[in-house]
Amino acid sequence: MSTTVTITMQERRFFERIYQVAEQVPHGQVSTYGDIAIIVGGGCDARIVGLAMGDLGPRAAKVPWQRIINRSGGISTQGYNQRELLVAEGVEFDDKGKVLLDRFRWAGPSQEWATKHGFTPLPARSPGKEEDKSQMRLF
Repeated sequence: MSTTVTITMQERRFFERIYQVAEQVPHGQVSTYGDIAIIVGGGCDARIVGLAMGDLGPRAAKVPWQRIINRSGGISTQGYNQRELLVAEGVEFDDKGKVLLDRFRWAGPSQEWATKHGFTPLPARSPGKEEDKSQMRLF
């Protein structure tokens, strides 16, 4: 049984900014839905980033959707060869099928790029530090 997701205009207003940030994630690296939401700011959350990634349509050819994963390093899509695309970029997974975030997680845009385009850079992470749990846990 298929479920229909209704996307509000309030949510949709974030989509172009989400795509702009996702396009910055380099080949061979990944970002999380929550990280993208923090960079976009302004009330964007991980769920909205997930909706935007699911609504790419023809833009999927330009936006590297496969590089956006959930906060635990897992793949949230089914049947779209996301893992294969990431492996082809050199991204490695652990024995539970999770991306090795310590090695492949993008640190976010530079301060210069973020400021120039009206985004927020990610705060610096300490290796092994527990990540911020303020974003939704679904993604």
